[in-house]
Amino acid sequence: METSSRSLLSPRPSPFRPRFHLHFNSVRSSPVPRASSSPPPPPVTTPQGMYRGVKPQRDWIGEWASNNADFVRILPILVGGVSLVAVLLNRAFSGIAPVADASSSQSRADILTLSLAVTDILTGLIWLSIRPKYIPPVVPSGVECKWVKPGISTDASRELLWFWESLSTATCCKSLVVVYGNDCLLQIGVAAESSEGDGGIVAVDVNKLTQGSLYKSCMQSSKQSYLANLPLYPGRSELPFLPNNTQALILQPIGDRGVAIIGGDTVKGFTTTDQAWISMVAEKIDSTLSKFCEALAEA
Repeated sequence: METSSRSLLSPRPSPFRPRFHLHFNSVRSSPVPRASSSPPPPPVTTPQGMYRGVKPQRDWIGEWASNNADFVRILPILVGGVSLVAVLLNRAFSGIAPVADASSSQSRADILTLSLAVTDILTGLIWLSIRPKYIPPVVPSGVECKWVKPGISTDASRELLWFWESLSTATCCKSLVVVYGNDCLLQIGVAAESSEGDGGIVAVDVNKLTQGSLYKSCMQSSKQSYLANLPLYPGRSELPFLPNNTQALILQPIGDRGVAIIGGDTVKGFTTTDQAWISMVAEKIDSTLSKFCEALAEA
């Protein structure tokens, strides 16, 4: 009995044997593959001038809406009209009584649908009646000029010309005058023609400019002054060097020593983004011109 009990309690060998054995010693001792001696592949080159940064995503819906503005304005009228006709036809051919019944769910649904259809039609009529007024730009009457103060440093001249190129490319700016340290450093763009009729320009009289109310108010407030419709302001007589038909004007202080006079060819042509960008660039120009004036004073 003891023998049989021991045989029953003793562990029996498992009939299943693993077919695969892992030898950790062999894994540890396996040689590390050596790096290939072949040279690495050449880097991918991009053509010169190609933008390699993150490309902005295009707003396909916005572009389509801007290109089909007339259809977008009339679209609510079409949707509301079709919905209104569909509800009336459903009411006429579905066998429902033509008189609305408050206790009927179908009548309540039809009334709600009719209200939405009428709302769409009224919205389309409002969109058709309200259209943005297009203000065409004018051609400045004057003479093209590009005058930079002789003796100005290369860095200051380069930065002022960059300022002009950026303004004339991205905004409605057609004339630019920079006065700094009681001296005119730049007059570029379209300037007023002299009364002599010889093709000359009206030079900037800095003394007369600094005594005017526009310059004084701008420098005292140290804030940008935007005259969106310049012909309505009597102070335009203080700027005889600008074309007579200048439509918009920005007076941007450059630190506490100068001002940038920017003339545009469109009424309300400078956007809020343009004004903010001009204010930020003026700080950079002030840093460059102050260094030039300090170097000139030391010399």
